[in-house]
Amino acid sequence: MKHVLLGDEALAQGAIDAGLSGVYAYPGTPSTEITEYIQLHEAKHPSGIFCRWASNEKTAMEAALGMAYMGKRALVCMKHVGMNVCADAFMNAAITGVNGGLVVVAADDPSMHSSQNEQDSRFYAKFAMIPCLEPSSQQETYSMTRYAFELSEQLKTPVLLRVTTRMAHSRAVVETVDTPREQNTMSLPENVQHFILLPAFAKRNYAELVANQPLFIQRSNESVYNSYTKGTKPKKAIITTGIAYNYLMENYDPAEGRSILKITQYPLPTALIEQMVKDGAEEVLVIEEGQPVVEELIHGLVPSTIEVKGRLTGDLPRMGELSPDSVRAALGMPALETKQADDIVVGRPPALCQGCGHRDVYAALNEVAREYPQPRIFGDIGCYTLGALSPFHAIHACVEMGASVTMAKGAADAGQHPAIAVIGDSTFTHSGMTGLLDCVNTKANVVVLISDNLTTGMTGGQDSAGTGRIEQICYGLGVEPEHVRVVVPLPKNMDEIKQVLREEINYNGTSVVIARRECIQTLKRHLKAAKKNS
Repeated sequence: MKHVLLGDEALAQGAIDAGLSGVYAYPGTPSTEITEYIQLHEAKHPSGIFCRWASNEKTAMEAALGMAYMGKRALVCMKHVGMNVCADAFMNAAITGVNGGLVVVAADDPSMHSSQNEQDSRFYAKFAMIPCLEPSSQQETYSMTRYAFELSEQLKTPVLLRVTTRMAHSRAVVETVDTPREQNTMSLPENVQHFILLPAFAKRNYAELVANQPLFIQRSNESVYNSYTKGTKPKKAIITTGIAYNYLMENYDPAEGRSILKITQYPLPTALIEQMVKDGAEEVLVIEEGQPVVEELIHGLVPSTIEVKGRLTGDLPRMGELSPDSVRAALGMPALETKQADDIVVGRPPALCQGCGHRDVYAALNEVAREYPQPRIFGDIGCYTLGALSPFHAIHACVEMGASVTMAKGAADAGQHPAIAVIGDSTFTHSGMTGLLDCVNTKANVVVLISDNLTTGMTGGQDSAGTGRIEQICYGLGVEPEHVRVVVPLPKNMDEIKQVLREEINYNGTSVVIARRECIQTLKRHLKAAKKNS
């Protein structure tokens, strides 16, 4: 069967057709559509795949490992910064190994279209010493996902599957199998000690992981997804990976006669690299999307006499996404006479939706904050981060998920007053709760403003883990009930909101103000659905 699919959708369909039993994820661009596709599939064609959103990437990784422990196939999905959140479980899963197949998807965001950095998740695979796959097309994404589960079960290890924004969010025709593979039946691990990381067991497991590295490299050398083509003029060679292969193919002139090594499975295929050297390579241009992972590693695999070029040498841009034009320049080809998007598209900065409750929150907060000589407002990751921009300019810091609460605490510990944290409901349950517990334990003089729009708004309105339970969570963490206040962010309630903020700022201790109103986008969808069903 043939379908037109996003890269994310091709990955999801590949997982379904591979006999997936559970997908665990926290929404984050550009990975969100993977889980949504599987959820939609389950709604139409129930097959018993577990596909609920997790509270954060760490819990997702741990739950997926638990399903793989039971012999079933599990998928865990996140954007690249989510790898930082799940790193503890991810790294240790490489030591425990797996029983059923476990595929970890990291969707990287070079150029930071919707992210605070552009880290490269291939480093995590090398750090954990596990195989990594990096498809170069939507068809490969589909096929490699199925292959990833097979590889995981054969090698008894998690497999990292890395995609980037352009692959995740572009469409192509994908041919799929007619009959999905049946899900695995439950089976317990043969050696339970593999999953008990007491030092004595962990040392033994780690030794096995190290001993398996030659096997992982062998599988990479033999992989159908890695290929080497000797050119007629092999002194100049090219190594390219993942989606960057497409940018090369858009520009490559076979008459140049360069040898080409395409890498989409890691560890690096050393035998293919050695062949490239034997064929007489004297100069190697490394074309890879993301950071110079291969470019750095290749120096240790080829003679020092070979000149290695790429992002580190300035032949390709050090930051941001590659493009056919940047690859063309690296190949020494003249630029095409085309206009860039920035030349023909008027810039439109992002802004909070009209009617959004976050707008009323910032309007009230700004008015109250001006009553103090030097207020500090620490923001977080979500739609409400746009409060840093015009017309509000309301927040002074935004670092990573959950940092608003603990940064406000640290500032208060240093003597700052007022120290205010602004965090969304989904981000609060993702990684803000432990920070609030720290505040309670030291009676930090902070106000935590939870802007509760009853959803995960920034990524499209997915379920929020704490919906309907935010107050109970705050009580359970030890916030005094009289200092857990709820307001409704509407213009008519502005005086009440400002008064509540003043009272809690003047309270010497930890307080929480919950500003609750449904996201305007999900409200529209709910009203439309209700009208349709009436």
